[in-house]
Amino acid sequence: MIFNTLLPSIVFQEVPGEISLCFSITGCDIGCNGCHSTELWKKENGTFLNEETFEYWLNKYQNLISCVVFFGGEWQPSQLISLLCIAQSRGLKTCLYTGRKYIDLSISHHLDFLKTGKWDAALGGLDSDTTNQVFMNVKTGETLNHLFNSQGVQHAAA
Repeated sequence: MIFNTLLPSIVFQEVPGEISLCFSITGCDIGCNGCHSTELWKKENGTFLNEETFEYWLNKYQNLISCVVFFGGEWQPSQLISLLCIAQSRGLKTCLYTGRKYIDLSISHHLDFLKTGKWDAALGGLDSDTTNQVFMNVKTGETLNHLFNSQGVQHAAA
């Protein structure tokens, strides 16, 4: 089964307070209206991400990152979980961004952070008071959306 990713990138805003290596997994079947990453819809896009290539990227950014973020991939739980386990074994925090409202519990057991909810332009993103999206600490159950609004950013910078 194909488990492809676009070229990984370092991101700073997706998990507040963390320097994250982000893998955008292709094959998203949600198709949010107004999606800014439609290249993720075709599962053939990107390059195959297996444990060996995942470890290559973790080695490349060893001691520079504190978290690994996956944009999608929950549609292939066994592949995603194996990579989450590798990240955890290296002491890295883990995060999943999904457009779904719920994910399989077997995945959530391997996450520190989880963003759920489809993109809806009328409701806005995590920085909007009207958003349908939720960013949470999976371990505590605490909703952390406040970290994405301007007040949260000021607090984090203080």
